[in-house]
Amino acid sequence: MEYLTAVIRHGSLRRAGEHLHVSQSALSEAISTLERELGVPLLERHRSGARVSREGRDLLPLMTEILAGVTQLKAAARDHARTSRAIRVGTVNAGTSVLLVPTVREFGAGHPNTSVDVATMFQPEIEEGLLEGRLDVGLVNVFPGDDLPAALHRTTLLHGTPAVCCRTDDPLAAKARISVDDLRARAFVGMRPGYLMHRLAQRLFDGDPPPETYSADGAEMGKSLVASGTGPAILPDYSIAGDPLEQAGLITLRPLAEEVPPVTMVLLRRRFDRVPPAILDFEETIVRLARST
Repeated sequence: MEYLTAVIRHGSLRRAGEHLHVSQSALSEAISTLERELGVPLLERHRSGARVSREGRDLLPLMTEILAGVTQLKAAARDHARTSRAIRVGTVNAGTSVLLVPTVREFGAGHPNTSVDVATMFQPEIEEGLLEGRLDVGLVNVFPGDDLPAALHRTTLLHGTPAVCCRTDDPLAAKARISVDDLRARAFVGMRPGYLMHRLAQRLFDGDPPPETYSADGAEMGKSLVASGTGPAILPDYSIAGDPLEQAGLITLRPLAEEVPPVTMVLLRRRFDRVPPAILDFEETIVRLARST
């Protein structure tokens, strides 16, 4: 089932094999064994290659649920085998200083035997890590209409609006609203491809970006570049307000003159029949702090 799920996710036996470090023949044989056991074809095999059958795609939600249960069983067994464990969190960075850091601090104080491992990733990597059991919790930003995997449980944390982040002594900070033309006239700090704000900047600039653009690997690096005087950036307002750099008076935020879609930070985790207690406590802590933000 893990092999078939990988083939569906990566689109071919070859790419699935590369991801799993398993030969194509071993993948195909394992899936053939499952086909004989279930009595339905899961792959359509052709000279040009193999692709997942309709039956295989129809069975995918159930297989995902079973694999999540196996992961939960293994995690529960590990919990019984040792007195401490780690919660693995993947984040896209935008809420790290404002929300995630306070959550880790408060959660850690109440759970001395549970550590929190935080990794900054792109959203597709977070979703894949959650589905494959390599992550327990994910924090991502979404626009209205963005699709999220059905196998992941979604909890809304923060609602916001994309805004311009600039230095407090930047002439842009004197404006009530900042237009795209204002940004085009300056060096600009953009997010790398794969981040939500990169998508928005591409749409706003519409093929006519500022002549000098710097790429930042996430909101935290972006705010540091803004504070250093490199140029303004577009970030979710909840990533700027309350940030230590904003509280220190180095950076500020101004709304965009153009209409932009709202942005939402959500917490993702696998759907469990029984949520592991440590993950449930972590989720309760971050939701409570988000509501007080």
